[in-house]
Amino acid sequence: METLRSPKTLPGPAFGMGALTFRAWYEAQHGADAWERLDKIPRPMWMEYLIWYRNVLDLPVENEVEVTSVTPEGEFLRLELRGAGAKESSVLTRKFVMATGRDGTGHPNIPDFVSGLPKHLWAHSSEDIDFPSLKGKRVVVIGVGASAVDNSAEALEAGAKEVRHLIRRREMPTINKMMGIGSFGFTSGYAALPDEWRWRFMQYSFSTQTPSPRGSTMRVSRHENAFFHFGQGIERVWNDGDEVVIETTAGKTVRTDYLILGTGFTVDPLARAELGEAANDILLWRDRYTPPAGEESRELANFPYLNADFSFRERTPGAAPWLSSIYCFNYGASASLGKVSGDIPGISDGARWLAYSIAATLYGEDVETHWQAMLDYDKPELLGDEWTETELEDCAAMGAREPTYQTGG
Repeated sequence: METLRSPKTLPGPAFGMGALTFRAWYEAQHGADAWERLDKIPRPMWMEYLIWYRNVLDLPVENEVEVTSVTPEGEFLRLELRGAGAKESSVLTRKFVMATGRDGTGHPNIPDFVSGLPKHLWAHSSEDIDFPSLKGKRVVVIGVGASAVDNSAEALEAGAKEVRHLIRRREMPTINKMMGIGSFGFTSGYAALPDEWRWRFMQYSFSTQTPSPRGSTMRVSRHENAFFHFGQGIERVWNDGDEVVIETTAGKTVRTDYLILGTGFTVDPLARAELGEAANDILLWRDRYTPPAGEESRELANFPYLNADFSFRERTPGAAPWLSSIYCFNYGASASLGKVSGDIPGISDGARWLAYSIAATLYGEDVETHWQAMLDYDKPELLGDEWTETELEDCAAMGAREPTYQTGG
């Protein structure tokens, strides 16, 4: 993707502070006129902005660190760490936020049809693909979503002989249905909707599919050796030496040198290795809601059914109560709470919501400490020299006589 899909005017992670917006950063370097000429935000420039954002706020970010396991230890969670950037082998924490992006509650969606295919003949679109090595080769891309067309464009620009998109759908998705309901009301009110309405919104969005950006699609279609084949689901795939052979559901056979899976990601909390066996205790939508006929979605059914503060819920009460100290602030939260945990339009609202929720939970857990702090507090605001005590005269003893006041002079 050469540019972001989102409009340049969105505040993004600025958290309500104008000086932290991409616009403020861009105009400070290039001027207001350059801002007016800018169409979409180039992807590498967005990363430059995020690095500036991190530096100017002095955020304590540690790169090249992986959390390999999370286990309860008394009132804490112990996180086991590894990686070149890990300063310790483990840390203790009371709350753990999984702000892990698109695949943060699952993994890349790898279809079964490549299970017997040698790995050097295929890759998922999320992998680091050696595009220069595809020069002069035939490439097939499965799918036509954003990641599929971006990888297709990279292969074409690297000199691929041809790139063919094999697309299960019979027509190109052209409308992003979620754009039709984007509003402050959706951000604030979606999480409070009944299950049937939350399911209906998300299931319809999934069924219609979000189209790839116009610019990304044209980046592919401008090449004469790029082809879009609709109604071509995959029946089976095998290799004939170093050639990939694909049989489609329409009965067509395609031969290619390399296969790229633009098949997206699967939300599957049970596959998160860092949670170990406790992942099986996470409550999922399929455990709480049965959709009416025509609204079924196996994909949506696997999303975690979260608390209103982004924390996981137990499938069986008492089985793993510590799961409520883990917060799912990634794509997996969208079914329960809406698009506020990763996408640029709602990320500030989501971050504020999460921060307030964690602060409230910690305060409630520590209420006895706060009560004792109130009892122990003894710093006076008045020192005793700000007033003079005066004896109150008894009017009953004086009868009708007016009290006298001592005056100076």
